[in-house]
This record gives sequence, C-alpha cells and structure tokens, in this order.
Amino acid sequence: MQKKVNIQNKKARFEYEILDKYVAGIKLSGTEIKSIRESKARITESFCEFNEAGELFVINMFIEEYTHGNFYNHQPKSARKLLLNKRELKKLRKEIQNVGLTIIPLKLFLTDKGWAKLEIALCKGKKLYDKRENLKDRDNKRDLARIKKNF
Repeated sequence: MQKKVNIQNKKARFEYEILDKYVAGIKLSGTEIKSIRESKARITESFCEFNEAGELFVINMFIEEYTHGNFYNHQPKSARKLLLNKRELKKLRKEIQNVGLTIIPLKLFLTDKGWAKLEIALCKGKKLYDKRENLKDRDNKRDLARIKKNF
C-alpha cells in the first residue's frame, strides 16, 4: 500500500483570492517522483508561468534531492512542465493577459495509480484590509468554538 502524499500551500489561501481551480499533471524525472513519494517537496513559494511556446511551467517548486540517487539526481529548484488540455491552457493564458491574474499551486498529491498531480488555482491578490478581515473572522470562530465547548 502506498503512503498518502498531500503537500499543501496554506499561505496561498491567505494571500490570494481563489477564482478557479484546475488539476494538472507534472512532467517529472525518476528521482523527482521518488522524493515526492517521501513527501520531500515544498510549494509555498512557487508560481506558474507560460513560456514563449504557450506551455505552462511551475517555477520555484522545491523537490529535495533523492538520498539514494547518484549522478542522475535532479536539480532541486528547476522549472517543471505542467500537463493540461489545450483548451484549459488557452483559457488560463487569456485570463492572465487580459485581467492580470496569477496562477498559484495549492496542493501536490499522488493519485491512486501513483501519478503526481498539482492542483493549481487562478488567483487574484488580496488587499491588506481583506487579510485583516480574514484574521478577525478566524479569531471570532475560534472564540465561539471555545464558548460552545465550555457551555
């Protein structure tokens, strides 16, 4: 049985307003997928970007070098290609160019077949007052939960 891998980007939900979500495959080498299966990856500072050919890449995603890898080991912070349908890629590219939105990875996980997938989201940056409002709401919910528990 395979261990569940679920690497999340909690910072993205606080920093950005999520408009639309997609699930994309990732083009990986052998040692990269082995490191991901050991949960040795981070997506907190990563973002997605299109190249000149119209392909979508995830930038700044850190996958730790595989411990048992030799000289075939991968680069920890290289750009990795995301695999989406042409229709989805065209829609994302249009949204980014026209509206000025950004694409942020939310979650890195393994499917039942063992494929690594990346959940990406079309996001809009939050203003400072929106972040403060989220913090207030979170504190209020926590206080209410404490009162209900003691009551």
